[in-house]
Amino acid sequence: MIFGCVGNDDFGRLNIERLRHEGVIVDGIRVMNNAVTGTAFVSYQSPQERDFIFNIPDSACGLFTEKDIDQALLQQCGHIHIMGSSLFSFRMIDATRKAMMAIKAAGGTVSFDPNIRKEMLNIPEMEQAFDYLIEYTDIFLPSESELPFFARHKNLSEEQIISDLLQAGVKHVVVKRAQRGASYYHLQKGELQTLHLPGYTVETVDPTGAGDCFGATFVTLFLSGLPASEALHYANASGAIAVTQQGPMEGLASLSEIDDFLRR
Repeated sequence: MIFGCVGNDDFGRLNIERLRHEGVIVDGIRVMNNAVTGTAFVSYQSPQERDFIFNIPDSACGLFTEKDIDQALLQQCGHIHIMGSSLFSFRMIDATRKAMMAIKAAGGTVSFDPNIRKEMLNIPEMEQAFDYLIEYTDIFLPSESELPFFARHKNLSEEQIISDLLQAGVKHVVVKRAQRGASYYHLQKGELQTLHLPGYTVETVDPTGAGDCFGATFVTLFLSGLPASEALHYANASGAIAVTQQGPMEGLASLSEIDDFLRR
């Protein structure tokens, strides 16, 4: 299920139908008459290097507030996944905080992918919002380049940053390392436990959305009861499949498609 806002325009309707086609419950998406659907443009310097141009703050999703969250639908959710790139206004930060608290109060869980974009760092409330989210996060999914942003002090090692996060209450940390795979960390009897799985060698066409596919696969399978090693194995494959297709939504893979990839 996804919560958000689109404009009453063809692009908004196209997005809703595409999400519905992919099996997403779209009842939580509100259509606004007084704003257009937000856009994000991707410019490519190379298959690995990109830049983003967001037209979000004055769009329909930029006007999203807690009032746009259907509480009856939210009560059906046992987990909430938060993308840092969606925290582009104080209204969205407040709505996200309240939705997260409702899920946690009902015994649910939270996963958080910081997905930091340079535009986000200009928002005064962002650093405070990240600190608040971390306090309630069960599964944290940063890329290795994002980890230093969450260090309590400068010049800490990656392992020290992760250990601090786990000691602070995060239960699971999954670090995305692109083509080099991913690492899973948790505490067991107070000791840091580490698991690293290598990635897969594929031809990279477009990395946009690969981290999202990785995160969705890991969180879904891990919460479904798979051991972290298996969930990480599938997540690496899901991310690898995603980069072989042009377009952020074209590399989506079902579980059976991931199984086929792994068999090959």
